[in-house]
Amino acid sequence: MSQPMVPPTPPAGGTVSQNRTIMIVLSYLGILALIPLLVEKDDPEVQWHAKHGLVLAVAEIAFFIAIHFVIAALSFAAGLGCIVALFLPVFGLGILVIHILCIVKGVNGQRFLIPGLSQFADRF
Repeated sequence: MSQPMVPPTPPAGGTVSQNRTIMIVLSYLGILALIPLLVEKDDPEVQWHAKHGLVLAVAEIAFFIAIHFVIAALSFAAGLGCIVALFLPVFGLGILVIHILCIVKGVNGQRFLIPGLSQFADRF
């Protein structure tokens, strides 16, 4: 017989939300990260994931805007924009993998740290 799943121990200094799993999943779904950020103010773990998810979403938007400028510049300069544009699905798949890793680790009571972004999210 298998052992029952035991939820992770909450960090000291806050209350544990009954909706923690749902809120952590919402934290990594783009703009929906605002819901746990505004609703679960007493759970520091949900707050951390919500802030991390918002920083990740803003970084993705900035990355794709920059990539589109690069594609446009390369299209006019040397016609290489189409070659760079072929890598957009690979970038999108990589971002999807990062989101899935963040959700799985968060639901299991861990944190997936992304160098640079996680440190920036910790400032808030």
